[in-house]
Amino acid sequence: MINNKYLTVGQLSERSGIATSALRFYETKNLISSWRTSGNQRRYNTAMLRRIALIQVAQSIGFTLEEVTHELASLPMDKTPTKRDWDRVAKKWQKDLDNKMNKIKSLRENLTGCIGCGCLSMKKCHLLNPEDILHENGNGNGNGAQRLVDE
Repeated sequence: MINNKYLTVGQLSERSGIATSALRFYETKNLISSWRTSGNQRRYNTAMLRRIALIQVAQSIGFTLEEVTHELASLPMDKTPTKRDWDRVAKKWQKDLDNKMNKIKSLRENLTGCIGCGCLSMKKCHLLNPEDILHENGNGNGNGAQRLVDE
């Protein structure tokens, strides 16, 4: 009988609502981990359920899988993270969320004017190139950088 501290891939899929193929993908990306039985079957610590929930929530609010991977790397894989562990991740993500919300707010406030403007000018666009900031980073020909998103 299996210890109820460990789940099969099917049980983890059922409890998390995530397809087994996605779980295996998460494992290849070191987002979750398992160990193998003597019969070479995967077994997951129940702590993986929290990691999977965090992955899903983070992706649903706009974090990339790369961002999630980076933050989860700082959490223990072999046990449930402590409150201190979660607080550390939460503080980092709060800053990231504030930045994302500011960008969304700017887009919301300026999108109507941008669509109505129709200029599509990299030189004048208040959304993509406020105050021609990309000119400073441009290729030197006076046209500014030719990109759509300033990261």
